[in-house]
Amino acid sequence: MTKELTVSAIEEGTVIDHIPSDSTFKVAEILKLESHGKIISVGANLPSKTMGTKGIVKVAGKSLTKEEVDKIAIIAPHATVNIIKNFEVIKKLRVSIPDSLHNTIKCSNPNCITNNEESDTEFYVISKDPLKIKCHYCERVMEKEDIRLL
Repeated sequence: MTKELTVSAIEEGTVIDHIPSDSTFKVAEILKLESHGKIISVGANLPSKTMGTKGIVKVAGKSLTKEEVDKIAIIAPHATVNIIKNFEVIKKLRVSIPDSLHNTIKCSNPNCITNNEESDTEFYVISKDPLKIKCHYCERVMEKEDIRLL
């Protein structure tokens, strides 16, 4: 007999699935859930047929902003976002890295104007796989390991 862990369904909210296990808590951090006040379920290292292991984040009563989805796409480019209403998935989206990122990433160039003055950040995506982006202001090219989210 196999035992299975189950997590209760949420009536309304968002489920982010297919997160690489090592990025699960980064997704939770992006969503700033510390003071959310409603049901939150975070699972990491769960078995997955396609990924080996995966993470999942369920948040009752929360809809994601475009900025949150963009940040999730950077650290979990194959994640899916499920919108839940009345305990049913009413919409399922696969995240995708947009062509440009506004106020999402910190430039790794210490001399960039965005690191020295009150300024928005803007990056253009040169390549999505492997991820490579370019700063609009100083033209620094960054790869995934250089990226720090705002």
